[in-house]
Amino acid sequence: MITKIPFKILSINDEGFHLTMKIIINGKSATIIIDTGASKTVFDKTRITKFITNKIFDENEKLSTGLGTSTMKSHMTKIKKMKIGAIEILNYETVLLDLSHVNKSYKQVGLKPIEGVLGSDILVKYNAIIDYEKKILKLKFNKK
Repeated sequence: MITKIPFKILSINDEGFHLTMKIIINGKSATIIIDTGASKTVFDKTRITKFITNKIFDENEKLSTGLGTSTMKSHMTKIKKMKIGAIEILNYETVLLDLSHVNKSYKQVGLKPIEGVLGSDILVKYNAIIDYEKKILKLKFNKK
């Protein structure tokens, strides 16, 4: 099966573009960036608290890199139910980072904040195809 999720192309001060889309975390709508260069899907440590009940996070022993920073401490949590189009991912273990610098930049250019970044762990697993012309992210999955 293929699920098709619409995305928006945001122009970032004539310096490039970000792709954003909506997903559902534990029944609530969240905005994320599609990032083919991100190795893992991550969420903002502060903003994720609107979507989960357990607000005590396990510290991740590994330092995370990327997202415009050198290295930063990260935490781990489990998302009970994440829905991306027609795909439901249960008990998703995810990394939490401080993405406030991203959201601060978004605010400065008049954009709404994001909750996280959809990375290659999910994009590769579901054989993602990004159709820029139609502004659709296609993910392939086996219906259970």
